[in-house]
This record gives sequence, C-alpha cells and structure tokens, in this order.
Amino acid sequence: MAEIEVNPYELLDLTTESTEQEIRTAYRQRSLKVHPDRNRGNPDAARKFHELNQAYELLLDPLRRLALDAKLRLKHAREARFKTYDTKRKNLVEELEERERAFKKARTDKQKEEVERWQETEKIKEEGRRLREEREKEMKRKEEEKGRRDEDEEDAPPALSALDTTVRLKYTLKAHPELTTPSSIAALLSRFGPTDTDSIVLSLKAPKKAATDAPPKYGTALVPFKQLGDAFAAVCASGTGLGGIEVGWVGGKEPEILGWLKRMGKLGTPPPAPSAAKTGEGVGEKKAGLPQTQTRADSSSFSSFPASFPNLPPKAEPNPAGIDYESLTLMRLRHAERERLEREIREQEAAE
Repeated sequence: MAEIEVNPYELLDLTTESTEQEIRTAYRQRSLKVHPDRNRGNPDAARKFHELNQAYELLLDPLRRLALDAKLRLKHAREARFKTYDTKRKNLVEELEERERAFKKARTDKQKEEVERWQETEKIKEEGRRLREEREKEMKRKEEEKGRRDEDEEDAPPALSALDTTVRLKYTLKAHPELTTPSSIAALLSRFGPTDTDSIVLSLKAPKKAATDAPPKYGTALVPFKQLGDAFAAVCASGTGLGGIEVGWVGGKEPEILGWLKRMGKLGTPPPAPSAAKTGEGVGEKKAGLPQTQTRADSSSFSSFPASFPNLPPKAEPNPAGIDYESLTLMRLRHAERERLEREIREQEAAE
C-alpha cells in the first residue's frame, strides 16, 4: 500500500477526532497565513495554498474522510508493529518495501516506454501512409502523362518513306508470258493508278536446278506507284484479282502510314479488283473503274481513302531540250534508287 504523501490532518494541525467546525476554523486560520497574496515573494505559496484547499475539501467529505481514517489507522498499526521488530527484521521489512517501490517504479517506467513506443509506431505508420499516398499519386500522375504521351505518339503520323508506294510482284511466265518488260507490267497495273515505269525493276529467272541457258520461268518486279492509295489497292487485289499474280509490300510488311491511317479511322479495306479476264480487258487497255467509284478520269481513288490523303511527289522527268542542274540531280537520284532496288531484289532472290 502506498504511503500518504500529504496528511490532511497534519496540514490543518488537527486530529482524527476533530469536528467539522474545528476543520473550518483551522482552514480559515491556515489559509490566511499561506495565501499567495500575502506571500508574493514565496514561490511555494501557491502550491501550499492548493494543498490546503485539497485537504479541507477531503475532510469535509464524510466518505472520503472515512477512507482516509482507515488508511491512517492501518499506517499507525504498521508503524507500531515495526517498532516491536528487532533490527534484523526491520532491515528485512525495509528491504522488502524498497523492492516493492522499485518494482512499482519499473512497472510505471515500462508502461511509459510502451506508450512512447506506441506513439512512435503510430507516427511511423502515419508517415508511411503519407509517403505511400504521395508515391501512389506520383505514379498515377506519371501513368497519366505516359498515357497522354502514348496517345500523342499514336496520333502523330509516322515518317514517310520512298518505298511506301512500292509493291513487289511475283508470277510465273507460263501463266503470264506477256509480262517480260516494265511497260507491260505498268499496263497491267494501270487499272489501279499510274506507276513510275522508268523505276520498275524486273527480274526474270530460271529454276535453280535448271541449266544456265534455260529460259526463265519466274518473274519478280518492284513497281513504284505514284500514289499510296493505288499501291494499297493493288496489294488488296493480290491473287485472284490479278490472275494469280502475288502482290505484296516491299520488305514483307505494310508501310507505317497505313497503320496510322487505320488507327485514325481514315482507311478501310477495299474489295479486290476484278480480274482482266472477267472484265474483258487486255493488258494494254485503259484501266477500268473500281467499285469504289472514281471522281476523276486520270486518277483511281477508293472511297475508303480520305480526300486529303498526302501523296508522294511525282518524280520529275529530264528535260529533253536541255538538262539543268536540278534535272541532273534528279536523274542521279533516280539512277541510285534503281540500283538499290535491283540490288535488293537480287539479294532476296539469292536468299530464296
């Protein structure tokens, strides 16, 4: 049992048998002596006056005074018993009480440490939650920025290439013996649109196991169209639309500009073009109108292509009257492009 630090009876100089009137009289006398207004230079005056008020209120409360009297009687009985102990027993009692006080102090300190540790843990948790929320907001912001950048990149048109309008033809000379010159190939594809006849690269070859002087059996050609829409129509008509002639893009994949047009919803897939046998056309006849209708007599345009489709500039023809510097440069560029296409087709044939 903890000892009573301040004895109210001792503060008021009373005994346990004092009456209520004696308590009031003693309080008035003592309060006048320790009142802070009369002891301005004493820093302990306020504390003593507060203790005096607490003692006065406790003694005027019958229930609390009853409990106080019981504690004081137990204390006096313990002190009386302690006086009867010999020195050795007194030392044991004092040691036991010291241990109890130390144990209580240790338990109080432990509880205080646990409270501080809990407060520190809550503080760390709160800091962690704040950092996590900030990190999530930052990640969300970066994802939104990345999504906007991806959308911008998807909406941006790709770079144009000189081979965007070039297609590759494969056929057998048995089925198409007339396709032995660039002009005949240009006439065959004229139904789709104008081609650059001078830049057509044609290769005729015999079977690999045949003799060196054997006649050619297969034909391969690289045909540059002047408009991307015409090249796309020719590729869509590959196979049955051209009597078994295979038409594909150079490099084996379609130009990036077509994928961009499809993503933008500006491009649809036109139906295959009718074959020459079904329409009664010859190789050298004028190109027929496609089901998508034609708006001009000199241009084949599918309705699935936008009216403002970007066209590659047509290649300039040399001036027969006189060749200036610009014309000479264009001729050199055309010659270099032709050599590059021939080298590419030879490499592809060697790989096959």
